[in-house]
Amino acid sequence: MISSISQVTLLHTNDIHSDLEAAARIARYVKQIRNHVPRSQLLVLDCGDFLDRCRMETEGTLGGVNRRLLQEIGYDALTIGNNEGLTLSHAQLNEYGERLGIPVVCANFRPLKPDDRAGWLVPSLQVHKAGLNIGLIGLTAPFNDYYELLGWHASDPFEAAAAETARLRSQGADIIIVMSHLGLRQDERLAASVDGIDLILGAHTHHLLEKPMRIGRTAMSAAGKFGRHIGHLTLSAQRRDPSDRQTVSIQGGCLPTEQWEPDDAALAIIAEEYREAKRRMSRVVTVLDEPLGWSAEEESPLSVLLASVVRRRSGAEIGLVNAGQFLDGLPAGEITLETIHALCPSPINCCRMLLTGKEIMRAMEESLLPDFYGFSFQGFGFRGKLMGTLCFDGLEAEVDLNRQPYHRIVSITVNGEPMDPDREYLVGTLDMFTFGVGHTGLKEGRDIRYLLPELIRELLCDALSDRQMIEQAYRRRIRRIGRDDTGSAP
Repeated sequence: MISSISQVTLLHTNDIHSDLEAAARIARYVKQIRNHVPRSQLLVLDCGDFLDRCRMETEGTLGGVNRRLLQEIGYDALTIGNNEGLTLSHAQLNEYGERLGIPVVCANFRPLKPDDRAGWLVPSLQVHKAGLNIGLIGLTAPFNDYYELLGWHASDPFEAAAAETARLRSQGADIIIVMSHLGLRQDERLAASVDGIDLILGAHTHHLLEKPMRIGRTAMSAAGKFGRHIGHLTLSAQRRDPSDRQTVSIQGGCLPTEQWEPDDAALAIIAEEYREAKRRMSRVVTVLDEPLGWSAEEESPLSVLLASVVRRRSGAEIGLVNAGQFLDGLPAGEITLETIHALCPSPINCCRMLLTGKEIMRAMEESLLPDFYGFSFQGFGFRGKLMGTLCFDGLEAEVDLNRQPYHRIVSITVNGEPMDPDREYLVGTLDMFTFGVGHTGLKEGRDIRYLLPELIRELLCDALSDRQMIEQAYRRRIRRIGRDDTGSAP
């Protein structure tokens, strides 16, 4: 005998990355759904990276605007992504979670110290909708080289998922949903290797599954990035025999949101938090006597200053950064926190590593080529537009742009001594390079140490009050002669 069918409407989002206007459109849609779907039959979930410190309102309120929008939309539960976990300090993330008032579910994330408490964080959660016991499990990507420096530990997500799935099933869960911030390939592996999961809601790799896909008995759905879509699914469950597992049918898919109207209450929150962020970020960092110029294609004082800052923070022999961390130069006059954030929006950290002279020279040769300094991308914390050329401190070189690519370095010294191609140098640089972005050779750095929690723009703020560092930033490290194949003068 077939029992009656129970149905739940599930709305899900992921990787909104502080696109606040998209969140406002989503807020209106969720409210419209609430008008004709009872709360007892509606489940609203987010799979992480709702927050991104590239947005001024998020930076100025340390996520306050995001927290209020999550509350306004009315999520039942959410998990954390790397943007929540890695760009907020331990204290900031604790405050964010405690003030949220929404269950934060993550089975493989916990405080590093056993005596620390994070009461806002639970490994899994059971919710009751339409007569069904629905088990929710959260998972996040285990970036432990970062997390442990911030006072957190992210365990193996597959082991955590298997343990929580078994536990929830033993407690009578009818449906198991995983809110995953692991990425598409890891979700596919999870579906294939952990029995008992009915649905995986994906995130992290910004993949869009317009219709659910299946691996075995597990369905998968994901809503892309930046709130351009929202997942709208109908979960139907029935049991043919009391001893059997529920048979779960999942229908629906992801809907585009870009043409929708925003919610007035959400827009009011954004406007209010914008004013608060402007107030907080109006603090004057320094007053510059003259502009700090910038270029994406060649060395400039602002990029050299950043290389010097990174070198000092890391205690390295060489500082190495990409010019594309900036969107413009700094004008003369008062420089506020908002000014710095506007031209350096990426939530990037420093790191240090060992690289051979040969590896450094290869990256420098690459950075003279348009394919590298003109490379456009987003991700791994980078929120700029172009990679930009590499800029240095502690290193000086002469390059001849009339020579063939990869043979343009005429001479190169490190702190006054000729560079040894076979020697390892301690290099202070940016964490995004360890993921193989742009200059893949920099990913081969050894003995990597990440330096947290300061973001590079916070370090830059400190340096702007150091007149000696600013004066030294105007001295060229890379002398160019000749003209490159794009017709640009040195």
